[in-house]
This record gives sequence, C-alpha cells and structure tokens, in this order.
Amino acid sequence: MMKTNGFVSAMVLIGFAFLIPVQAGPARNPVIWADVPDVAVIRVGDIYYMSSTTMHMSPGLPIMKSRDLVNWEMLNYAYDRLVENDAMNLENGQSTYGRGSWASCLRYHEGTFYVTTFSSTSGRTHVYRTDDIENGGWEANSFEPSLHDHSLFFDDDGRVYMICSAGDLRLVELEPDLSGIREGGFNDVVIPNASAVADSNIMLPAEGSQMRKINGRYYVMNITWPRGGMRTQIIHRADKITGPYEGRIVLQDQGVAQGCLIDTPDGRWVAMLFQDNGAVGRCPWLVPVKWEDGWPVLGVDGKAPITIDIDDNQEELANIVASDEFDRKPGEALPLAWQWNHNPDNRFWSVGERSGWLRLTTGRVDNDVLSARNMLTQRTFGPVSSATVKIDVSRMKDGDCAGLIALQRRFGFVGVRMDGENKTVVMVSVPPDPPREPGRRPQYRPPEEVESIPLVQSVIYLKIDCDFRDRTDKARFYYSLDGETWTQAGSVLQMTYTLPHFMGYRFGLFNFATKNEGGFVDFDYFHVSYDIGME
Repeated sequence: MMKTNGFVSAMVLIGFAFLIPVQAGPARNPVIWADVPDVAVIRVGDIYYMSSTTMHMSPGLPIMKSRDLVNWEMLNYAYDRLVENDAMNLENGQSTYGRGSWASCLRYHEGTFYVTTFSSTSGRTHVYRTDDIENGGWEANSFEPSLHDHSLFFDDDGRVYMICSAGDLRLVELEPDLSGIREGGFNDVVIPNASAVADSNIMLPAEGSQMRKINGRYYVMNITWPRGGMRTQIIHRADKITGPYEGRIVLQDQGVAQGCLIDTPDGRWVAMLFQDNGAVGRCPWLVPVKWEDGWPVLGVDGKAPITIDIDDNQEELANIVASDEFDRKPGEALPLAWQWNHNPDNRFWSVGERSGWLRLTTGRVDNDVLSARNMLTQRTFGPVSSATVKIDVSRMKDGDCAGLIALQRRFGFVGVRMDGENKTVVMVSVPPDPPREPGRRPQYRPPEEVESIPLVQSVIYLKIDCDFRDRTDKARFYYSLDGETWTQAGSVLQMTYTLPHFMGYRFGLFNFATKNEGGFVDFDYFHVSYDIGME
C-alpha cells in the first residue's frame, strides 16, 4: 500500500541500509496510514516491537513487530477483555466509547516483556507480562489508581518507577514485582509545569510520557499543545531520575508529536511519533534523530520529512487489515485484524455454525447501532480503502437491522431493515452537528434514514468506499443484487474524527434488534481493497 508523508535524509539512508535487502521505492510517512495512536516502540536485538491504543475495542492493546520500523505486522493482543463492567459490555445503557484503555508503555527487562496501560473505565493501572512476545500468553495484574499516560522505567539500581500525569509530571515508585505503588517509596512531582518550555498559554498540558536512560542521563518525551499552535514534541533531561530536569522543544511541525526515541543496532537514532490525520485517525510517523550537546534533534531542518530513505518493498498493511472468507472451523480464532466494538457476548456470534459464514444473532433489543453488541470491526486505511460483504438476511426478525457501517460517532451505514415481513435496503447517516453555542455543551444530531429501497431477495452485497486523500474524508455507500452491478445508496458521508469516540473510522459488521431478539444474519465474506475504482 502507498505510505504517505515522510522524509529524505542521507543520514537515515546510511543508518537503515542494512535493514532491507531489496528496494521498491522510498518509504513514506505516515508509515502506517491507519489509526495506530500512542505508539510505544522498543528494540530487542534487530527486531522492533510496538504497542498502541485501541481503547474500547476488544481484544485490546495490540502488539506489532517490524524489522525496519516501516513495515509492521500484528503479533497478538495483551488482553482479550480489559475489564467486565457495564461500560465495557455495552450493558444497562453504558458504553466506554473514547475510553477503555489509553496510551501504553512497552518494555523489555531481564528476559521479560512488559506492556502497561491505564483506564478510566476500570479505574486501575494494568500490567501485562510475557517471556514470549511473539506468541503472547500475557499474564496480567492491576492496581489502583489509574496512572495517567505513564511510562514504565526499570532503573539500573533495581528500582522500578512510572512517570505519569499531565502538566506536573509525577514520578511514582512501584513494588519490584509491579504489583502496586511502593509504600514509602518515592512519589513526587519531578517536572512541574512541563509545558512551560513550549509556551505559557497551553491548550493541552504535557502528557504522553516516555522515559529512557541514555548515556547516563534520564530523558522524558512529552506532547503539549500551545493555544493557537499545534501538537508539539518536548523533552526534558536530568542527571538524576528525581531531577532537576531541564527541557526544550524538539519538534514543532505538522502536529507530528507524542512517541519515543529508538536506537538502531548500529547506534543510530530515530523517533516514532504520530500525527492527527483526519477521519482515518492518528497515524505513526518515523522521524530521523541526531544528537547535539546531549540533546536529541528531531527531523530535518526542523521538519518531519515526507519520504524516508528506507527501501520499502511492501505495498500493503500486512495483517493489520485483512479480508476474511470466514472459512474456519468453529472455535478457531478470528484474524488479528478483527476487533469487537466493546466486549462481545460470545453466546450470540459464531464462525462455522454455518460452514464458511459468520453468524451474528441478536441477543437483546437495542435502540440504535451504537448500542449493538457483537459489532465486528477493522480499521479503515488510506489513501483510499473499500470494504465489501455478502450477507444472507433470510432469518431476520421484525425490527432487525443489519449491514456494514463506517463507524464513528458521526457514522454512516448501508444495510437491510426488516419491517414485518418486508425487507428494505437502507442508508443511514448522522448529519453534521449544529453550531455550538458559547458556554454550552455540544449538541449532537440523531441519525437519519437517507434512502430506503424495497428488497425482495434474501442475499445482498454491500460496500463502503472511503477516500482519505488530502483529508477529503468522504465515504460512499453501495448495494448490489448480484455482486457485480453496484448502486450508490443515500448520500456521501463527510467523515469527521470526533473526541467522543477518539478513534479513526472503522468498517463494522452489525446486526441489532429493535423489537424481538433471536433473529440472525450470515456474512459469507468480508473483502478489503486498496482501490475504490475512482481512477
């Protein structure tokens, strides 16, 4: 797949020439044009590992692998279900859209891999560990409180810390086994008003901490956002972990910020950060680093470059997204590209109950699609992406609605609705929000049925095309009666990244009931494409 926005640097070319044997062209930023935010990267030998945020999705806390920092593949997830409560289970009118688990920290220490995260949904700090990151089998423990945007750090003297919080950055000592905060251990603010190095008028206080010890000094990377400015990468350093720290801006360009420093096997350095990239989400950027007077200098002449002088012979996103024929046996795992929207109710979905099909059964009555259990999702991706499904709707019940969605708070979907014994193809979308009045909370418009078309057959094909080029962020919806001739349904959706969901758009397969539970639909396949057939 095409990769966008990167840089040209002879330093990077020399530093990474050993990583890839054959070139198909220079890599480009973002190195993953999809929603992979809050990146944390480590190197073990000549292999890089990365964790990121998927919030309310289940399973969650994805772990990825790369040999060149450009092409990544999914390995596993740190957890299957973060916590069991009404919010994560979409029960009793509760949800955890935009919450779940946030920015993680990935570490390797004395033969063990650790990935940690925190959650307002659970109110806890979560620790996962394994000695086999390639195959997972993560052991979990958690403790209170939820340490915001923390960075796990193992010091040379055997003590273990997390640096956390926003604005005033606090260093908290943990028990050696990471079972909780150490009683009587160090616990104090070590970098007060960390954003001050960027500006005195701040919209987003310094957060997203990532701590490393390099050549005997402690370095803490953070993001901040001056009012009227952009997301900005700052760093602080100290000779002692408890300070005092001095800081500076290290990158202020195109909003590329928040991430970590990484050294290559031959001793060179880069930073993996991310950029808000419109409706597709927050996308990882790889930025070159050089050192001057003990400070990392990010970018080329202060810029995060577009093309990267690393040979890139991979055109697509490996297994980060994946077509699926649903041709596995009952009980076999879904491909890693799939995540459920919130915790699934495993009683009401199956693969293999009908050979070669995914079955979604309604287990309760819901008011709308955002409340529906067992919505199965994958990332959309840029520059363009398309998803197509074949669906059998013959066993729907009165009031059921099933189909294919472009999922965000301002969603759009094409699907089939059952009214009595009559089936209708419908296109539904959420219109733009009304202007926000000063001093009042934002008002959200409800979804609208844009078009409906009578349907007399039981098998139908549905498709969504997404165009993220130049942040146009348009989604178009289609249906077909034979899988060959397509008709556009409804209107074009202007996709919008919103904070209530805090996630890039996802393709989702859904089925929900508004009157009677127990109806089901079967999906024969889910196909993704890197082409929407426009040019």
